[in-house]
Amino acid sequence: MGSLSTLEDATAGVAALIADAAPLGVAFSGGVDSSVLVALAARTLGADRVVAILGVSPSLAADERTAAHEVARFIGVRVVEVATHEGDRPEYRANGPDRCFHCKDELFTRITDEIVAAHGLAAVAYGENADDVRRPDRPGARAAGKHRVLRPLADAGLDKAGVRRVAAALGLPNAAKPAAPCLASRIPHFEEVSPAKLAQVERAEQGLRRLGFRDCRVRHHGEVARVELPVEDLTRAVTGQLRAAVHKAVADAGFRFVAVDLAGVQSGAFTLPLVSADHG
Repeated sequence: MGSLSTLEDATAGVAALIADAAPLGVAFSGGVDSSVLVALAARTLGADRVVAILGVSPSLAADERTAAHEVARFIGVRVVEVATHEGDRPEYRANGPDRCFHCKDELFTRITDEIVAAHGLAAVAYGENADDVRRPDRPGARAAGKHRVLRPLADAGLDKAGVRRVAAALGLPNAAKPAAPCLASRIPHFEEVSPAKLAQVERAEQGLRRLGFRDCRVRHHGEVARVELPVEDLTRAVTGQLRAAVHKAVADAGFRFVAVDLAGVQSGAFTLPLVSADHG
């Protein structure tokens, strides 16, 4: 299916689901999914009737926060920041496979308590896509259901590939942006999430991006940082002068040892084995 027809279909599908939901608040991270939802909502309802709601906490990298504002400006919608305090929840800090539920529950609770009335919102939506629905490692969906948050992309049948095509058709500046899960996803389950660990991961990944590694994960294993990069970047990361620069960028964040994972970037590597066992 070509980009134009995909855009037309996506706009029509989402429009049918949110036509009576203005003013609409969208839980917005600056990622491709939520950006496409914000853009389609603005096309349907008008940019002045859409509010992009950005949750801010230590689990959101500063670079991601800045980028989110840039995308919102491109689309032409206002951003409202809401401070979230998932770190105050013992269940979140405990970092079980349901950590994402407690994070999203905190976000949607804050939106409901602080943002909906203040901005006269008729509804709140978030950017779950049709592929996310089929994944067992997305406990945040339970939080959305609990708070009656809409999921127009998923309900319209728009999968990740479709989202990317729509983003490109809309000319969004983040259309090709790699997935950027929250910083807490870098910490193995059942090891406590703390602001200090999140700051270490953020600093290490910032250093790698400055070296030109656009897609990277730094997994926190105590004194050891396990660096995940796309397979095509592995050779240059461990070759010549760049090898020393990679080591320094990560070690300067406070890690004693730096390991590069030969498997490359692995989405859901910590969570999938645990939730798959539960569903098996």
